[in-house]
Amino acid sequence: MKKNYNFSVTLRCPVCGSTDIDLSEDKTYGKCNMCNKEFPGGYDELVELNQAAIDAALDGKKSEIQKDLENELHDRLKKDLRRNKNIIIK
Repeated sequence: MKKNYNFSVTLRCPVCGSTDIDLSEDKTYGKCNMCNKEFPGGYDELVELNQAAIDAALDGKKSEIQKDLENELHDRLKKDLRRNKNIIIK
């Protein structure tokens, strides 16, 4: 089974959809370079405004992990029970 399920979501400006956003060094203030929209809440505000995209990416990752776990379980059971004539795994 894969050990690394890291993923990232690119934060977008909710006004113009641009990913060209400058954040202050301490990430408490941000500004879109395309439409000049300011984000006084900084990184936290951008995360809140992009929550739908984050949730969609997380749901996709959950599905991938679930499928990998199901395949791993199936393969292990098939391997462990292959010598038993009374149990057949399809």
